[in-house]
Amino acid sequence: MKEALFYEKMGEGKVRCKLCFHECVLKEGQLGFCLARRNVNGKLIAETYGQLVAAHTDPIEKKPLYHFHPGEAILSVAANGCNLACPFCQNAEISRHRTHSSQATPEELVKMALKHASKGIAYTYTEPLVWYEYLLDAAKAAHEAGLYNVIVTNGTINKEPLEALLPHLDAANVDLKGNDAFYRKVLKGDRESVIRTIRMMHEAGVHIELTTLLIPEGNDSEAEVDEVISFIEGLDSNIPLHLSRFFPYGSYNAPQTPVKTMLRAYEQVHARLPYVYLGNVLLSEGQNTLCPACGATLIERLGYRTQMTGIKDKRCASCGREVDIVL
Repeated sequence: MKEALFYEKMGEGKVRCKLCFHECVLKEGQLGFCLARRNVNGKLIAETYGQLVAAHTDPIEKKPLYHFHPGEAILSVAANGCNLACPFCQNAEISRHRTHSSQATPEELVKMALKHASKGIAYTYTEPLVWYEYLLDAAKAAHEAGLYNVIVTNGTINKEPLEALLPHLDAANVDLKGNDAFYRKVLKGDRESVIRTIRMMHEAGVHIELTTLLIPEGNDSEAEVDEVISFIEGLDSNIPLHLSRFFPYGSYNAPQTPVKTMLRAYEQVHARLPYVYLGNVLLSEGQNTLCPACGATLIERLGYRTQMTGIKDKRCASCGREVDIVL
């Protein structure tokens, strides 16, 4: 029974969670929207603390992170829970339902990473931010052991808990899913929270990459892609953007993203940003990392196979420009 951080007690045994914008008010026994925090005897309990529903060693490119320790494998773990309700979520069985789990203390998780020769831990598959107390403790233990911490997240968290977490994060892939209306109507989310999270991570020196899942008639218009580009330009044009192809899943009524839409969006982004990648699509475009200065290939990719063919001493082997990659 791990008491949660960031909540307030109210009258009549109720509590208000302060972890994310939902700020769920919970009566005795009630579970929050995220499925991870419950009112037990007037206290907010982090019910999924230490519970693992998934643990695998993945290529770090699968997160996806293309500019952070490329070619390495990383221990990747998850718990039940998410604070969005994406109707097309391909991990809904574990993110929006409670399933069988195993137990691991933060120290045991670190030992697991070291045993499998992983240089870091990725908190992924579901929404790691609603696993907050465990994420915080595990990230601290990982840093003490010389491991790095990666989160793959929707970015939905309030300012104060994020401030406490940031010193213990090294890299993040954040989903930027669409405009304000898309977040509110389709995802039951709050885009402003996500934008604030990305900005705070950047200011704190966390390595950031963004992912946008392009959904037909949902968020794939030129205007909406342009909004994502403009946001990145205003923050840091070297932030990599991953454009991922949508395939029908769950209750969301939309067809798979046409390849021509993916190529159009790729060209639209590539005209203004140096690093854009295509995911969930078998194309030669949008896979390799190219030097922004001379166009030489820095990293070649075939699926999750990675070769750093054009990097020497952290610089482009062709023109000498320092690479925008954490090696």
